[in-house]
Amino acid sequence: MSQNLSRISDITYLVIMSFLGLFLAGMLTVYQPRVYENLLWRKPLIGSIFVLICIFGILAVFSPMQCSRVFDFKKEKSSRSYLGKFVSHGTSSTRQGHHPDCEKFAAHVFRIGDKTFCAACTGLFLGGILALVGTFLYFFSNWHVEQSSSLMIWVGVLGVGFGLFQFKFRSFVRLFLNFFFVLGTFFILIGVDKLVHSVAVDLFLVALTLFWLFTRISLSQWDHERICLSCKAATCEFGDRKKEVD
Repeated sequence: MSQNLSRISDITYLVIMSFLGLFLAGMLTVYQPRVYENLLWRKPLIGSIFVLICIFGILAVFSPMQCSRVFDFKKEKSSRSYLGKFVSHGTSSTRQGHHPDCEKFAAHVFRIGDKTFCAACTGLFLGGILALVGTFLYFFSNWHVEQSSSLMIWVGVLGVGFGLFQFKFRSFVRLFLNFFFVLGTFFILIGVDKLVHSVAVDLFLVALTLFWLFTRISLSQWDHERICLSCKAATCEFGDRKKEVD
């Protein structure tokens, strides 16, 4: 029970801090710091860092278990090490996309023909690809967003906000919200960069992007755990092992 309360406390803290970061990003459209650094290396530096984040995110889609291990902040892993194969998109004897072949996870996947795909991973992948293209266009080319920078920030705030709670939705809506989540981080970064022109502010937003990603993954892991722990199926492999641990 205490471990569960600690987990909920961690999740609550991450969500509160994530929305505080979104609030600060939005306020930059109202109260713009008077910095305006005209440094030639600002955009290449920030663009290069964000490119690496996009590439990492795209690669993580194909190795979700390794990604989950990187972002896993649970303290007591020994008693729940087997949980990773279910809650972290690991391998099981039967699968639907990355998920166990279980009706409880039906909202997490979608089908095209006889193929089953993870809705969240597909959305993150498509968003990562588009954000990567946009990063090259803005930071390394001559894409002008002066007239729409404030709008892009607020659209980005909505994208990240809804994306954090994508686990509340099903199938293609979940796919879209994960796609919107990635684009949201990109819109916030380039919108603020165009308004403020500050390396420090840009680096702060890059750090926020990583924190939002961390929070989104943690929420997804918590949701997977919640589904499995509340399942009453008598033949579930997870349920059998849970009994052994208890």
